[in-house]
Amino acid sequence: MAPDTTKSGFHSSLVVNNIKNHVTVELGMDNDQYLLWVILFTNHAKSNRVLHHIVEPKGGSKAPSTEEEKELWETLDATVLQWIYSTVTNDLLETIVEADSTAMAAWKRLQDIF
Repeated sequence: MAPDTTKSGFHSSLVVNNIKNHVTVELGMDNDQYLLWVILFTNHAKSNRVLHHIVEPKGGSKAPSTEEEKELWETLDATVLQWIYSTVTNDLLETIVEADSTAMAAWKRLQDIF
């Protein structure tokens, strides 16, 4: 797992209150903006140090080792998953949403569709 916090425990992705200010394209089944959406989304994920929640790191991901790290990882993953859900149309959302999903699983479902 990539380092997610500073010593204070603060993580920048938790203060993003409107993902649509950063990912200005709404992805839908009937539009051809998948590549643009991916570029905007991955750039935003990189700038918030959560890219590893949607793209497997080259060396593989390392599981959180403490309860605190696991809780933070789950919180960040839910945040990234919500970003995905908030930037797709309702029709596409109904296609990809799954109970107890992860951001990476939703990301892969979108890759499979497009």
